[in-house]
Amino acid sequence: MKKRAVSVLLAAAMTAVLVSGCAGAAGNSSENMNESNPDGAEAAEGEDTTGESYKIAVVKQMDHASLDEIADAVCEELDTLASENGVNIEYEVYSGQGDQSVLTQIGTQAISEPVDAIIPIATLAAQVMATCAEETKTPVIFAAISDPESAEMTGIDYVTGTSDALNTGFILDMMLAQNPDVQKVGLLYSLSEDNSSTPIAEARKYLDEKGIAYVEKTANTNDEVITAASSLIAEDVDAIFTPTDNVIMSAELAIYESLADAGIPHYTGADSFVRNGAFATCGVNYTDLGYETADLAYEALTKGFEGLEEYYLMEGGIITVNTETAEILGVDYSVFSEMGEIAEVVTTEE
Repeated sequence: MKKRAVSVLLAAAMTAVLVSGCAGAAGNSSENMNESNPDGAEAAEGEDTTGESYKIAVVKQMDHASLDEIADAVCEELDTLASENGVNIEYEVYSGQGDQSVLTQIGTQAISEPVDAIIPIATLAAQVMATCAEETKTPVIFAAISDPESAEMTGIDYVTGTSDALNTGFILDMMLAQNPDVQKVGLLYSLSEDNSSTPIAEARKYLDEKGIAYVEKTANTNDEVITAASSLIAEDVDAIFTPTDNVIMSAELAIYESLADAGIPHYTGADSFVRNGAFATCGVNYTDLGYETADLAYEALTKGFEGLEEYYLMEGGIITVNTETAEILGVDYSVFSEMGEIAEVVTTEE
């Protein structure tokens, strides 16, 4: 199977806390699992699945805005699919808390229940779930892996999913469009995130070709992210780039004000960073990605994996700017209007 672009029309420790943000989900035990049970709903044309029941585990790598947004969208779409197709879909959402051992416990429990499919969100969660499902071949439909090939999530006959691969060059083009005089760039990322390796390599190459100096700082905890950001401020960088890195994303609310007050725009790999205070990005819409992933999971459950691609590359292209951060920075982001559609957001803690 080969990758191909799609649009939105392609329509684990049990100590982990059950996320209550999904529609209909509540509590923290399987007894409180969400169940979509549309009595009398008509099945979609051409399908004969009325009355079927499916049980799905949705496993976030950790809790933060991007992964929460995806999980919420997955749950919403599963509810819609159940209603439209006259089936019962039960789902429960778990957080791996960024801990591989917790993820392994979640995956082991899900397989033993058993569930009919697992939807892991982010790279480490997907890798662990695929390993847990290796013997049973339980369908694994991942969401938001930036580089599935480097993550070794391709070539597995019971695995498919969606990719939020980043256009690193375009984001750095944005950086230079806003400030052509950039002399030094900070690269802020986590060594534990496979999502970051390829875009950071691309950023190095881009900056080398432009003759722009760069400083790399890595971090694996919130405290380390804060220290790394402070170090980049002390290094007097002109801008900072972070890819779709879950570790940095989880700490964005703790660093954005210091960066903005220092006059350093933070360019990132996802719009959720920007809603948590970063300056700007250009990437995929994670709500759409969540919908796509749920649709793909339902297709895998009802029709099997034959004909499915190894993964589906989501289309991006939306420039997201935090207007409050732009005001603190004192920059005019209207230059981005010539590069694409701009979505303006303000800082939230979600």
